[in-house]
Amino acid sequence: MTETPENEGAKPAKVKKVSRQQVYTLVIEVGRKPGDGLPKDATGAALMIYASGVDEGEAVRETVAILKQADMAPLDVSGYGTLEERLEGGDDISADERALMERALSENSVIVAQMTPFFD
Repeated sequence: MTETPENEGAKPAKVKKVSRQQVYTLVIEVGRKPGDGLPKDATGAALMIYASGVDEGEAVRETVAILKQADMAPLDVSGYGTLEERLEGGDDISADERALMERALSENSVIVAQMTPFFD
């Protein structure tokens, strides 16, 4: 009598791919450009963004490209690191903020969490 493995002919179990993506917190200052959607009297704005990427450089490049496609004029980018880096730095991060970060990671996306227009 020959024994056969129980799973002979069965499909191999799916192995969940480990993502190297992380979410970075960025603050991007934008200037004015026709069609940018900023308030009429604003001189620019600061955008707080959660962006996924394999490193911060990729997150910045992807975010700037998306903002340019949205007719915005990125001027300056400040990076504040990953969730872990921010926690290590003593930042208090709310459940809402964490949920947006998780969404950016799961959707491999860029999320504008806050926009603060500048006025003279």
